[in-house]
Amino acid sequence: MAHAIAGGGVRQDDGPVPAEGRTRALALSTVAFTVCFAVWTIFSIIGIQIKNDLGLSETQFGLLVGMPILTGSLIRLILGIWTDQHGGRLVYTLVMLAAALATWLLTFATTYETFLLAALGVGIAGGSFAVGIAYVSRWYPREQQGTALGVFGAGNVGAAVTKFAAPFVMVAFGWKMVAGIWALALVVMAVAFWFGTSDDPELQARRRAGTRPEPLSAMLEPLKNIQVWRFALYYFFVFGAFVALALWLPRYLIGVYGLDIIAAGVIAATYSVPASLFRIYGGHLSDRYGARRVMYWTFGVSVVVCFLLSYPPTQYIVKGINGPIGFQIEVGLVPFTVMVFVLGFFMSLGKAAVYKHIPVYYPRHVGAVGGVVGLVGGLGGFVLPIAFGLMNDLTGIWTSCFMLLFLVVAASLAWMHMAVRTMERAAASEVLRTLPELPEMQEIHEPRHVGALSGQLITDWRAEDPAFWAEVGRPIARRNLLISIPALLLSFAVWMVWSVVVAKLPAVGFKYTTDQLFWLAALPGVSGATLRVFYSFVVPIFGGRLWTTLSTWSLMIPAVGIGLAVQNPATPYWIFLLLALLCGFGGGNFASSMSNISFFFPKAEKGNALALNAGLGNLGVSVVQFVVPLAITLGVFGWLGGNPAMVKGAAGETPLWLQNAGFIWVPFIAASAFAAWFGMNDLASAKASFAEQSVIFRRRHNWIMCWLYTGTFGSFIGYSAGFPLLARIQFPEVDALQYAFLGPLVGALSRSMTGWVADRFGGGRVTFWVFVGMALGIVGVIHFLEAGSFAGFFAMFLILFFVSGVGNASTFQMIPAIMRLEMDRLMPGMDIAARHQQAEKESAAIIGFTSAVAAFGAFFIPKSYGSSIVLTGGPQAALWGFFAFYLTCIAITWVVYTRRGGLLRAVERGGPAQAAAQPA
Repeated sequence: MAHAIAGGGVRQDDGPVPAEGRTRALALSTVAFTVCFAVWTIFSIIGIQIKNDLGLSETQFGLLVGMPILTGSLIRLILGIWTDQHGGRLVYTLVMLAAALATWLLTFATTYETFLLAALGVGIAGGSFAVGIAYVSRWYPREQQGTALGVFGAGNVGAAVTKFAAPFVMVAFGWKMVAGIWALALVVMAVAFWFGTSDDPELQARRRAGTRPEPLSAMLEPLKNIQVWRFALYYFFVFGAFVALALWLPRYLIGVYGLDIIAAGVIAATYSVPASLFRIYGGHLSDRYGARRVMYWTFGVSVVVCFLLSYPPTQYIVKGINGPIGFQIEVGLVPFTVMVFVLGFFMSLGKAAVYKHIPVYYPRHVGAVGGVVGLVGGLGGFVLPIAFGLMNDLTGIWTSCFMLLFLVVAASLAWMHMAVRTMERAAASEVLRTLPELPEMQEIHEPRHVGALSGQLITDWRAEDPAFWAEVGRPIARRNLLISIPALLLSFAVWMVWSVVVAKLPAVGFKYTTDQLFWLAALPGVSGATLRVFYSFVVPIFGGRLWTTLSTWSLMIPAVGIGLAVQNPATPYWIFLLLALLCGFGGGNFASSMSNISFFFPKAEKGNALALNAGLGNLGVSVVQFVVPLAITLGVFGWLGGNPAMVKGAAGETPLWLQNAGFIWVPFIAASAFAAWFGMNDLASAKASFAEQSVIFRRRHNWIMCWLYTGTFGSFIGYSAGFPLLARIQFPEVDALQYAFLGPLVGALSRSMTGWVADRFGGGRVTFWVFVGMALGIVGVIHFLEAGSFAGFFAMFLILFFVSGVGNASTFQMIPAIMRLEMDRLMPGMDIAARHQQAEKESAAIIGFTSAVAAFGAFFIPKSYGSSIVLTGGPQAALWGFFAFYLTCIAITWVVYTRRGGLLRAVERGGPAQAAAQPA
């Protein structure tokens, strides 16, 4: 039987396997991967001709170029698993033959749709990476695997082969000849690989021993580890961005510098070659100096280079002493080529460093782990070209692709550094706790000073202890809640500020289309919902006090940015897109705020506390729709706020300080951030790593509550964003904007004032009747809409806002109750205090995560209105869809939680508890 040895190789019971055939296996695998990669990126060249022939848009071109990348990415996981089970020699050969057939069939495509379909088949070639990584790693011991995998990964140079050779073939014979020759090369390579290599040593040993390969479930077991997904993000940049740029650069060079296809292909190859061949050197450096150091250099240099490349050509005029001084910043062709070469070089080092980890830590599951890392990395090669084309269409700026890459690599560097620092702090936690608060105190620091200035951290917190709660806990919890509420209100205000700003941009001189204005209104919803996913887990990692302070300060960026940007009609559209995305900071703050407050209060008061925090925080939606229209009509900041724009109206020209829509929040943000830092507390019992919190993804009730909370909060925030536009379209004779703030106001107040109802009668029971009320409310909206009655239409929406607010409170009350019951079932061997603490941690994470999922309602509900109107001529189809959704919520709430025998039945009104019957 084969066993993994310390070096990462394979050992038989009678001794080590000889290394015969090792060099041949590596050489042929590398050449095969080069050919596969050349085929995988074939559309980077022939796609340009196809684009011209079919008259494709930038987004359509990006989708076509990315289609092979999608297939090659998605199949990497299953191909890696098959390689672990059946051996790389067989799987590699079949992959090349299948890709050859698809590439040949490409020559028969005539329409855009058939090209997309054929491109999916061509992508099979990209799956070869997962096969080769698993196959090659089994031939080498651990201390040589970095170099060996670096050599194999140098097959990325196939992209450069396509860049060099394909333009000449295409110019001489057409793009179909390129596809035919590349398909033939794959067939020849498949035959050479099959007859020139042997099965890997582990497979040979397994066959001799007569053992069966591990089942699929065992292969997938390592994927639950968070570091696998962290490696995947790294690879999303170092490999996914490499593939994306390999595909995009010829188009970029032609569009920016006016080169022909041959010159663009040659210059693009100067990026592809170092990003491929130097992967060998990256493997050597990882073996010698460690993969972490290589990754730091990779991300550090890439951040700088991507920033420089992202800077668009810009003209500056400085008011000098002797008159205006003009100058221009622009990256020429030569500096661009040099910087792209540097970027490709360090990406090559990073690709090798990422895969250095996998055979060392997962020697038995290289295919599965390497497959999923390669899958995510490959998806980068699919998603990013489409995003590049979309950003070009939206912003009109060529360098927007590098702006996106800058954000990706910055996030990767931040996550890696955070993970490293967390590990280092954990290892040195005892020493760190004895250090003084400031380095200047080191010489006079004594044991009696340890912890003397750390009063913000509470190490003893017993909210469920009546005596502790009455004497100590309640005042502290209420103080943290009182500071949290205005911070959350400001977050919602900044998140929703575009709902007012967008309507006023045309009046102050911005010539944007309706579609462009829609994107500005929709993007904060998307970014806010996405950020909530991450914000759900940060409080137990960083502490509520620190994170509330930082997240509140972050609101300054979009607030000040909007105030500056709207004063100049020449401000580029991409800046407004960026500011709209940054407003998502406000939406993300909800998840961390609710997670933080949930730790402070006992079960009996948790529902009301969360309702107050969320409900009064939700008031920010109403406040922004009420305050901003007033603030922009007054010069409240004097000369400091800038000059107003003169807007023509029925009564002549009137001044409009649209910048106040951002500036008005600045002093309140600063005051709230200072209050959070000096007035809030951290709870030691609330500390938990992401790995500890990620257990919620295995809890069935986490996903059920995501569905239900989407029905309550998703409805609230979606109706808030979509009601003004819907009312204006359906009732153009009514000035509905003056009433828009009333709906969010009703919803926020009902949430904050009805939390006690769920505490008293049970969150499950209240939630059930909430969804009944929402279903009836939708029927009422449809009725009055068809009757043409704005009064009835508006009244029904007020009912929907009110009921959704009640449901927002009741669903959050359900989560801690559910998790307490679940902990009793899942961890019966733990003492009561430990079970309670685990339930609190998981409840906080679930509260944050469900809020993240539900926040996408801010995008999808307005979008559903628009799609329904375009397709059917009215919003009724969307409204009936909402009605059907509420029916599913009614059924789920009753079946899972409130029926006789449901999980919450016993705790809410007596009856047989069925917690033991509920799966995790």
